[in-house]
Amino acid sequence: MKAMILAAGKGERMRPLTLTTPKPLVRAGGVPLIEYHLRALAAAGFTDIVINHAWLGQQIEDYLGDGSRYGVSIQYSAEGEPLETGGGIFRALPLLGDEAFVVVNGDIWTDYDFSVLHQPINGLAHLVLVSNPPHHPAGDFGLVETRVLDGQPGAGTLTYSGIAVLHPQLFDGCTEGAFKLAPLLRKAMADGQVTGEQLRGHWVDVGTHERLAEVETLIEASR
Repeated sequence: MKAMILAAGKGERMRPLTLTTPKPLVRAGGVPLIEYHLRALAAAGFTDIVINHAWLGQQIEDYLGDGSRYGVSIQYSAEGEPLETGGGIFRALPLLGDEAFVVVNGDIWTDYDFSVLHQPINGLAHLVLVSNPPHHPAGDFGLVETRVLDGQPGAGTLTYSGIAVLHPQLFDGCTEGAFKLAPLLRKAMADGQVTGEQLRGHWVDVGTHERLAEVETLIEASR
């Protein structure tokens, strides 16, 4: 199974850091955020990695290279102009093949064990959800046993972690260009084609300087 790391975001809320450094290369505990993903994916047996990029993307390629020093093989999907999550994945589908693949947002930090995703999915998508963080109290989706449901945000909802297994057929009918992933997921949910699980470990959406500091604290505590 291949894996894709989404690394095309500009990181506006983390300026001035991201004026000269792409967000996935921002360091936490002295290590770029994206490097944690590569190490975790390699440890979990994912060795074929696709990384998309846009803003300052050449820095990502220059830093990570072909991935050999992490024990993986990296292919890059350069976007130029950001294509949003859905469009970015769609652009990279020729590199990802015909089977389901793992997707992980490059700007999160987690101790999640990716090895549990090495199994066939029942439907078009399998989402990893987390308890709603303070910056997103309304949540995104409901989880009933293993089925993910699209409902009104509020009681009983969870937040999408940015980790998923997606089947290429989720993108049937899509065309090249910028578009979001969420509408495709919601349509698949309506058809009963999305399963999910709740992440029980540490997870931080590193979207601000404050949350970057939170990751630094977690890393320091684990050493």
